Amino acid sequence: MIHAEILSHDADILCMQEVDTLDKLLPMLDSAGYSYTYAAGPAKPHGCLIAYRRNMFQNVHAEVIEYDNLEVHHNLEFNQQARIGSSHRTKNIGSIVALQWLDPDSENKGYIVATTHLFWHPAYTYERARQASLLLREVAAFQESRQLHHWPCIIAGDFNFAPDDPAYSLLVGDSLSLEQRERLEISRVVHVSIDPSVPQSVMKEAGEGVGDEKADPDKVIRNSRDAKPSDGLLSDTGLCDLFRHRLRSAYDEGQRAQRALLEHKDDVATYGDRKSLPAERSGAHEPMWTSYAHYWKTTLDYIFILDAPKSRTDVVGYVQPHRTEDVVPGLPQTGICGSDHFSLCVQLVTSPLTFQH
Repeated sequence: MIHAEILSHDADILCMQEVDTLDKLLPMLDSAGYSYTYAAGPAKPHGCLIAYRRNMFQNVHAEVIEYDNLEVHHNLEFNQQARIGSSHRTKNIGSIVALQWLDPDSENKGYIVATTHLFWHPAYTYERARQASLLLREVAAFQESRQLHHWPCIIAGDFNFAPDDPAYSLLVGDSLSLEQRERLEISRVVHVSIDPSVPQSVMKEAGEGVGDEKADPDKVIRNSRDAKPSDGLLSDTGLCDLFRHRLRSAYDEGQRAQRALLEHKDDVATYGDRKSLPAERSGAHEPMWTSYAHYWKTTLDYIFILDAPKSRTDVVGYVQPHRTEDVVPGLPQTGICGSDHFSLCVQLVTSPLTFQH
């Protein structure tokens, strides 16, 4: 069922997360005309995969980033762990590739494509914002170091945060609200995976996708202590400084434009409708849901665009997300979706900018 859904969109580029059963997936992609690159964090049972039509693109550069090992400080007075500035070792990664068009007549020479799966635990707001900032930094560095300045970037994945999260606001260039700053501050902790001397709580944290359905442990931070200045966790200002580029969300823009054209506005179901976000706020027009499991009923997945200096990439079409009535009582569900996350799919067109003198 998942294989059929993957092929049903007839996509030129695919970004997938939590990918396992490679022995079944890769032959299917190969026979469908896709080449691919796969990467996983250390000892992770699943990983991230980028696939692309081999008759359209060739992979000319690739890089895997491990968030647990990337430094956010250059202060040599800090030890190495403090320069990393993380609150939890998570084994999450990002995967970046440069896909060059095979058509020599194409005005746009290629795309930089990145996918990621950020840390899942809802309470670790700071760590997810740190990981998002590093993904953005490393995509920009990848573009710069390969001298691909005029290649647009597409960044898609399971970010594990909602549109009202601090990390979302920082990625799209919005300022942090007071409530978002409070969420960041509460989550500035150091987990036992960073500091083994932290006493372990009696109750253990649930593993990803695992838990007692009679309780909701995922909103509680356990096995952690409050961070100290010597731990190197970034302040709000330090975090904001890492987000030096402003991303555009394909679905937020696509659904915003579609709703503006419709007489019956509720034909487009958005996150803002469900959470009463002002329509003008970035993220208000993201899908109402992108994940609908027992605990995980929210919007977590996005397709972001980072424009090149002399071009603009626009959304000219998108697959309409499932509506609530389609996915109750939960996913996966036969005939609806083979995963607990929706497939997001957009049609993008990149055009050169015209400058008037």
